[in-house]
Amino acid sequence: MEYLDIYDENGNYLGTEQRDIVHKKALWHKTVHCWLYDQSGNVFFQIRKDTGTLYTTASGHLKAGESISEGFAREIYEEIGVKIDASDAEMVGVIPFIMDKEMKDGSYFRDRAFSNIYVDLYEGNYADFSMDQDEVIGLVLVNAKEVLSLFQKESGSVRGIIIHLDHTQEERDINFAEFLVNPGETAMSKYGEILKKVISLTSK
Repeated sequence: MEYLDIYDENGNYLGTEQRDIVHKKALWHKTVHCWLYDQSGNVFFQIRKDTGTLYTTASGHLKAGESISEGFAREIYEEIGVKIDASDAEMVGVIPFIMDKEMKDGSYFRDRAFSNIYVDLYEGNYADFSMDQDEVIGLVLVNAKEVLSLFQKESGSVRGIIIHLDHTQEERDINFAEFLVNPGETAMSKYGEILKKVISLTSK
């Protein structure tokens, strides 16, 4: 049974609670959004199995008592299959996230999360990736500057490299519509600061 640390809306620690109850009662908790990039200014997006859209390199809940760097490294290992030292990951920001989603059975999934967004340099081999096939069906490597321009225009495509589960690679155009953007969001509001952070870190 998984427990999460819970907080009030101002971020003050309140204790711990079971994960399912956290979402049933709309309790504030912490998540970590993990982004890997390379020295050439390219960013890794995962292709989500449930939607087929492009999202964070990896992401998930922080477990009770877990630090940001511990959660970052765990999520990357669980979803992408590589072990990294996330102690030098750079913070992009902490964004409050609110969503109420009606499920097929009529119940509601209520999310109240402080999303801790961090980026970390990846210098390993693509062949080391061992993606969780229950969640991820591939990774897409795209240039941060090019994707930022795409998101500013909200149309068009960029060239990207798809890394498949079997480690084969495919180069093709990645369309704007392939990136995950929830209702009420824009691609810039969701990913813009992340891309700008990567650009600043790789332009030195």
